Amino acid sequence: MNKNKITQEVEAIFKKVFEDDKLEINMTMTANDVDNWDSLSHMLLIVEVENTFNIKFKLRDLNKMKNVGDMIDLLVLKTE
Repeated sequence: MNKNKITQEVEAIFKKVFEDDKLEINMTMTANDVDNWDSLSHMLLIVEVENTFNIKFKLRDLNKMKNVGDMIDLLVLKTE
């Protein structure tokens, strides 16, 4: 799956999890940039991403993700 398609899918997941149709993601976005991004919504986000892309993140994968760009780059690798 290419990076643009993955980015579109991830943005749709963010809109769903945060219940905000106007939310636009960018590669440097972090939890500090999104209202209501707390530990619970973070777990919902991870589960939704795993289910959508039919993957499982390892703990070290989660620890490496510092922003949305890191998540997308990891998804590109995991879906090749």
